[in-house]
Amino acid sequence: MTDTRKATLYRMVLPDHICPFGVRAKQILQAEGYEVDDHILRTREEVEAFKAEHDVATTPLVFIDGEQIGGSDDLERYLANAAA
Repeated sequence: MTDTRKATLYRMVLPDHICPFGVRAKQILQAEGYEVDDHILRTREEVEAFKAEHDVATTPLVFIDGEQIGGSDDLERYLANAAA
């Protein structure tokens, strides 16, 4: 029996812009076998409120096991370190 690995992803998908880093983070997580709880920020107001609430400058934001990992570059570093 395999334990399902879960991650929570907050990413920006606006009517006129889909954040490529959010797409990349989701693809990385899925490729690594994570079940992704994908939270879409659909307006600029939602994005700005989210960034203020979590004290971050950009999205996406990934959480694994409740730990704030960061954006897509941070996620890649986290997974590389976990594999080492």
